[in-house]
Amino acid sequence: MRRRVLILGAAGRDFHNFNLVYRDDPAVEVVAFTAAQIPGIADRRYPPELAGPRYPEGIPIRDEADLDLLCHEHRIDAVVFAYSDVPHAQVMHLASRALAAGADFILLGSARTQIKAGVPVIAVSAVRTGCGKSQTARYLSGLLKAAGRRVAVIRHPMPYGDLARQAVQRFAARADLDAAECTLEEREEYEPHLACGNVVFAGVDYARIVAAAEAEADLILWDGGNNDFPFVRPDLHIVLVDPLRPGHETTHHPGEAVLRMADVVIVAKSDAAVRADVRRVTEAARAINPRAPVILAASPVRLDDVAAVRGRRVLVVEDGPTLTHGGMPWGAGHVAALQAGAEIVDPRPFAGPDIRALYARYPHIGEVLPAAGYSRTQLDALRQAINATPADIVVSATPIDLAALIQVHKPVVRARYEFAEVETPGLAGAVEAFLAKP
Repeated sequence: MRRRVLILGAAGRDFHNFNLVYRDDPAVEVVAFTAAQIPGIADRRYPPELAGPRYPEGIPIRDEADLDLLCHEHRIDAVVFAYSDVPHAQVMHLASRALAAGADFILLGSARTQIKAGVPVIAVSAVRTGCGKSQTARYLSGLLKAAGRRVAVIRHPMPYGDLARQAVQRFAARADLDAAECTLEEREEYEPHLACGNVVFAGVDYARIVAAAEAEADLILWDGGNNDFPFVRPDLHIVLVDPLRPGHETTHHPGEAVLRMADVVIVAKSDAAVRADVRRVTEAARAINPRAPVILAASPVRLDDVAAVRGRRVLVVEDGPTLTHGGMPWGAGHVAALQAGAEIVDPRPFAGPDIRALYARYPHIGEVLPAAGYSRTQLDALRQAINATPADIVVSATPIDLAALIQVHKPVVRARYEFAEVETPGLAGAVEAFLAKP
């Protein structure tokens, strides 16, 4: 009899694991996916065009709250955990619910879920969301192109819309983002790469995505999501740790595993953290993965117009995932605004129901507004919250051009942050050594 499998996910690794491991396995029937972390992604179906001929009606996607009911109703044999940036204890609570229902609890490893590319792969991962992967990947793309490499960026999946339509996505210009009806969260990841002249691939079916990227490039740069490990087998795996969250090197899944996989460890934000925390995180990384060199790096933040912010009442809009499941109370925009001498206005009293629900779900968020826009309704709620907050200026630390996406009735000053070397030879030296290998 076929083993009946339930996959716990968040519209990313769950679909990837299914595609690689279970889709064509006649000994397995995947009964359902569940959804967590991202609002509005449950109550869909994984479409038959992607699920394959063994699933002519597709596969239902249910809310993770239904885990116990699904296990009992469908006599589930195995529950597969397949999403990221989750506290270790939370993973084991889910495991306990699966075990109590009589099911096995499975974590699939890199050997079964990584695609072998036909070109070299450099991957950027991190132990937590919000460590600085994206600016590191952009910095690497510049180094690689300067070295004469044709680079294709493959981004960790963010398929929150029509899954069949999003199977293989290629973005080379902002018009491509509009045509794909990308959410704010997708734009945060793709727009900065496009501004650097990079072509970005993403979607759902990563075997096809890798093949498409290989056709255009002689090197793939994997830009990871959350704290997940790459879907493509890396030849050089760069992993970031965050001295603003010391101790998180071993608290979240699969971030600890990712750190143990690293070929190079980057201590990011060393310019923003206190020296003792930089030392603590560096020592922890060396103890956990003694074979990987540890390199200090900075994440300098600059405002487009410091004078416009100084002494003014400022509303800070931050990158959403960094604040939500990333666990940060605020981010780079808050730091930059304070350094510029601004008076921070707390947006929480002026937020509508959708944004208030976000604050209730993530009570650690401080006096900043998370740039949440997984749907048009949520994006409109963000616009209303910005316009209702009695501030003179908006400091936007989301990586996108927020004023071009929604109508804001206040001047917007962007806070930008990039990767910066603080050591020699630093990350550039590690990449140069990698490229020099035969």
